[in-house]
Amino acid sequence: MRILVLGSGLMGPAAALHLMADPGVARVVVGDRDRRRLAAVRRRLAPFPGSDKLEFQDIDVNGQDEAGGHFAGADVIVSALPQPASAPAIQAAAAARRPLVDLTLPPAGEWLELHRRAEAAGVPAVIGCGVDPGLTEIAALHLAEKLDRVEELHLYCGGIPERPQPPLGYRIVFGGKELPLREEEAAVIEKGELRLVPRYSGVETLHFPGIGEVEAYHEGFAPWLLEHPALQGLRRGTQKTLRWPGYAAKAALLRELGLLGRKPLAVDGVEVTPIRLLNALLGPRVQLQRGERDITLFRVEASGVEASRPRHYRLEGIIHPDPARGLTAMARVTATTAAVTALLIGRGELQEIGLLTPERAIHGPLFDRLFEELAAAGIHFELTTEKTEPL
Repeated sequence: MRILVLGSGLMGPAAALHLMADPGVARVVVGDRDRRRLAAVRRRLAPFPGSDKLEFQDIDVNGQDEAGGHFAGADVIVSALPQPASAPAIQAAAAARRPLVDLTLPPAGEWLELHRRAEAAGVPAVIGCGVDPGLTEIAALHLAEKLDRVEELHLYCGGIPERPQPPLGYRIVFGGKELPLREEEAAVIEKGELRLVPRYSGVETLHFPGIGEVEAYHEGFAPWLLEHPALQGLRRGTQKTLRWPGYAAKAALLRELGLLGRKPLAVDGVEVTPIRLLNALLGPRVQLQRGERDITLFRVEASGVEASRPRHYRLEGIIHPDPARGLTAMARVTATTAAVTALLIGRGELQEIGLLTPERAIHGPLFDRLFEELAAAGIHFELTTEKTEPL
C-alpha cells in the first residue's frame, strides 16, 4: 500500500509515523509546498521504525494538474492541510480517482459538488476525520444506535495545556498560528428543534478523573447528524468545547467587543481585520512552548430508552502526549484517527463512495476496528452504561 500524506505541520508527520509503522504499508510519501518544512520532517522522522519507507515531494494542491500526477501514484491520500486547501485537495483526488481522508471540513456550500465529483470518480472522500470533528460524531452515532430511542446527545471535546498559562489559560494544540476563535453563533437542539445560541454560552463544569474540573461551552452541534435515522427523535443535543475554567468568559468578551470579526475596518486610513489583528497579538503568546504538554479530553453521552427502560451511555477518553515521538496529545488522537481510516480504505474494508462525514464512513464493524487500532496505539476510551428507573 502506498499512502500520500499532505502537510508537514503538526498533524501530517503524526499521521506518517503511524502509517510507516504499519506492515501493510510499503511507501509513505509526505507532500508539502514548503521545502524547508519537508526537510525538517525528514530529519524528525528519520530515527523511527519504517523511516526507510518515507519519500518527500514538493506538492501544491492548488496546482491541480501537478497535484493530480502525485495523487495518481497513491492508493490513499491523507490531507492534513489547512481548511482553505481542503476543497482543492478533494477535487484533485477525485480527478485522479483516488480516495482521500481529510482532517478538516471543506466549506459547507461546496459539499454537494465535492460529493458529486467523488461519487463520479467512484472513491470515498472522508471529511472532518480527526477527533472533533471526527471521533465525536463517530462515537455519537455509535451510542445512539445502541438505544431504541435517543432523547439527549451531548458531545464534549477539547485540547488544553497541562498547566494553564495567561492570558487565556490556553495553548494552540492543533497547529498553525491562528486561535480557534469564531464569532458565529452555535447550533443546539432544544425540544427537537435546531436553533442558534451565542458561541461561548451554555457554560457548564465537568470533572475528569486525574485532571479536575474543566468548563464546556457551546461550539455548535453538527447539523448533519440529524439526518441519521437513529437521531430522528432527538429532543436535546449539544456539542461543546472543553477548556480550563475562565476561558469561555474571556472568549465571549472578545466576541462582544467585535475582535473576532472578519470584516475589515478602517483605522486611521488603514484597513484592519479584527480577528487577524487579534491573532497577530495573541498568537505568539499562546503557542505551545518547548517542554509544555497538552491533554485532549473527550466525552460523548447519549440518553434515551432501551428495552422500554431509560438508559445512559458514556464514552470517555483522556489522551496524553507521546514525548518519545514528539507528539502532542491532540496530534496523537487526531492524526491516528485519520491514518487508521486511510488504512481501512486501503485494505478494502471501507467501500462507500462520495463525500462522507466520519460517522457515515466509520460505523458498525468499522467502529470496532477503529477503536481497536486506537487502543493498540495507546489511545484508550472507556464505555460506561447506566440503567435507571422507569420515568
